[in-house]
Amino acid sequence: MARSISSTADKGQSNSTDAALLDVRQVAATLGCSVRHVYRLADSQRMPRPVELGDLRRWRSDELTAWINDGCKSTRTGRSSR
Repeated sequence: MARSISSTADKGQSNSTDAALLDVRQVAATLGCSVRHVYRLADSQRMPRPVELGDLRRWRSDELTAWINDGCKSTRTGRSSR
């Protein structure tokens, strides 16, 4: 079962439209799955795309929350989803 996202990363930001960036461990804890499973979901485009900062992958907390609230539907585009 997915848990709500709470992060201290967004404290101290002056603009309320800024979203916290979550690392893979935070995403895995939110979804209640393994880090490897998060990478599998991302690689197969079944979750929101991460922001890539060099070799790092980070997920926007607002996009992840919207995806969870929408029922974790595949974000895959193009051909039909499995």
